[in-house]
Amino acid sequence: MSAELPAGVESFLEQAGWGDADIVPLPGDASFRRYFRIHRGDETALLMDAPPPHEDPRPFLHVGHWLIEHGHHAPAIHAEDAARGLVLIEDFGTDRMRDWLDENPQAEEATYVRAIDTLVELHKSPPGPFEPYDMPTYLRETRLFTEWFCPAAGMEVDEAGHDAAWEEALTPLLDRQQPGVTVLRDYHAENIMLLPGGGQGLIDFQDALIGHPAYDVVSLLQDARRDVTPALEAAMLEHYKAATGVGDEFAADYALLGAQRNAKIVGIFTRLWKRDAKPRYLSMIPRVWEALERDLAHPALAPVASWFDANVPAEWRERRGGGLG
Repeated sequence: MSAELPAGVESFLEQAGWGDADIVPLPGDASFRRYFRIHRGDETALLMDAPPPHEDPRPFLHVGHWLIEHGHHAPAIHAEDAARGLVLIEDFGTDRMRDWLDENPQAEEATYVRAIDTLVELHKSPPGPFEPYDMPTYLRETRLFTEWFCPAAGMEVDEAGHDAAWEEALTPLLDRQQPGVTVLRDYHAENIMLLPGGGQGLIDFQDALIGHPAYDVVSLLQDARRDVTPALEAAMLEHYKAATGVGDEFAADYALLGAQRNAKIVGIFTRLWKRDAKPRYLSMIPRVWEALERDLAHPALAPVASWFDANVPAEWRERRGGGLG
């Protein structure tokens, strides 16, 4: 076994019945978590290494068990040792939605329909035993824009006014999101696995909260990592509305949460560059900002749009936040 493997993995796999398996590391992304594919003859599984103190697998296990118990396709959990950060889970294979669509663009609409249908089924379940997506959480996330992007762009902005604008815009939404649904919070084409038979598997759901059903719809259709055309976005919104019967206010809430999420992501991608030395995320900011501008045009975002008009120079608006680094 390689010295790069997690400490204690040999005994963990032995106890799980996979002691004679081959272990192959998989590429990582923006966290300290690592994944390995485990091979034993024709069988495979995935090993998650979520090492303390940087990572904690307990939220993943908590949400994963709940999703499975309610009939949603999270990976089965074969073995777990939360103290060491080791979890052995079902292997959903290699057909990640984003990559698969790059090779099969003709199947885009049908694949997105299934992804929307997955959310429809999730939203039929009672809210899970998770913390609420409340105003302090929304505001903490939107502040990532003023805490990271604005200084990196050399902007001095009205931070108190920023909070006030977001609070004014989001307050009506909080009443409408009751009693809430389980929000996976990172539901997009890189976190959906396409399974044999046409099913779709959920991954990267450990940050789930109870919030508004529009949030994961936004996450899917205003994807930071993949272009989704306005026509496809509109069609999938109509599909969700028809399947769920949501009211006219859903369009406003979709724009509100789109703007909230996209402002947060601009801040996160800037932080990944400045703090974590991962500049590759900067190239995604213009895509995210393009969606943010569309969301800000909705009347429900009037207070936030006014703040952007007063605080963010036109040059940054025109180039959609691009040009950092």
